[in-house]
Formats: sequence, C-alpha cells, structure tokens
Amino acid sequence: MNITKDKVVDLDYKLTVHNEVIDQSEPGEPLVYLHGHSNIIPGREKALEGKTVGDSMQVTVTPEEGYGTRDPDAIEDLSREDFDDDIEIGSTYYAQAEDGSVIPFTVIGVDGDSVKVGFNPPLAGETLHFDVKVLGVRDATAEELDHGHAH
Repeated sequence: MNITKDKVVDLDYKLTVHNEVIDQSEPGEPLVYLHGHSNIIPGREKALEGKTVGDSMQVTVTPEEGYGTRDPDAIEDLSREDFDDDIEIGSTYYAQAEDGSVIPFTVIGVDGDSVKVGFNPPLAGETLHFDVKVLGVRDATAEELDHGHAH
C-alpha cells in the first residue's frame, strides 16, 4: 500500500541540522501520523507521497517547506516583571494570544529589566535533513479522518 492522502503512516526518522541530531524516533516508538492533513512539515510529507513499507530515504527540507524563514520582526522586548522565575537564555515560555491560542517564544537575551524574546519557531530558517524509514501504511479509520489525526 502506498502513502497517499488519508493513510496512517508509521515511520522511524532521525532529524539532523548542521550535522547535529536534533530529534529522532525512539526504538519501537515510531512517529505515527495521518498523511495529507498537515500533521508533519510539508517538505517531509511531500517526500513520503507514494512511498511504501520498507522504503528508506534521505530527505532535505528547505526552510520554506519546513518551519519557515526567520522573521526579524518576530522579536520583542518584554518586562522582566512578566516572568515568575529565573530567566534562562534559550528557555521556551508560552503566551496566550487574544484568540486564546498558545504561542511559544524563546528567551534570546536579558538586559536589566528587559527580556528579549523571539517568536520564530526554533528551527525556522534551518535546512532540515531527515533519514526516514517507512514501517507501516494503512487506511485511516472514519474516526481518525473526522479528527484529522492518527489514533
């Protein structure tokens, strides 16, 4: 069975950026996702289209097909008073947007009472390199299709 829209896919993967392993599936715990529903980054999803169980590949994903390019306007200065605890550069915090959604941000620097934060995803602007092996492909259930993700 080939990977196409509405198929549930199990895969092992390793993600490297600048020759450093950033993320990988654990042995016996593959990534399981519903194909064609934007549950993984677009570049990796496109590369998997049409593949089948047993296929292994290396996939290079540009920033535009991954987490996007870095937006220099996505940096703000916040007051140190807005933070409850010790502030560490590189730490991720979460803010609530006006619509109620949660927005992650990363501390870039601290200068006196000012905390410089970035709202870009951590891997924005990076070219991503994946080693991928397809372990399983099956039809999605009606419930998975209704929910838009694999169960």
